[in-house]
Amino acid sequence: MTTRHHLDPALVAIVAVGGAVGSAVRYGVSHALPPQHGLPVGTLVENLLGAFLLGALLESLLRAGPEDDRRRKLRLGLGTGVLGGFTTYSALALEVQRLWAGGDVPLAVGYGLGTVVLGFVTATLGIVVGARLGARRERTDGGAE
Repeated sequence: MTTRHHLDPALVAIVAVGGAVGSAVRYGVSHALPPQHGLPVGTLVENLLGAFLLGALLESLLRAGPEDDRRRKLRLGLGTGVLGGFTTYSALALEVQRLWAGGDVPLAVGYGLGTVVLGFVTATLGIVVGARLGARRERTDGGAE
């Protein structure tokens, strides 16, 4: 029988705490990086950095071996929780709509498409970094977990 992780109160709490942390960090980044010439820089940085970190995290966990209790908690706490709270594609959608409605259609389209394309690129770079770190770890510890 498959474990239903979403019904485990401890795992739900890990995701909730991680989400609160990620959201608080996102709030700080958004205020530290205000919009520049209409471009929502804070949200852009949050989404691209989050995509990179998620790619690196998931690839690192994958290369560390089969998911056990510790890896599951890391994946859910850091990936779903912290990075889920840190990234904000709902804000991206709202910002694109506001730019479009405000008449800055080229910026709206460029920002929306650019975020998605660059998000794919940064997630891929994160996967590459995670793979290299995993390969380095395997060489230094002989593949032991």
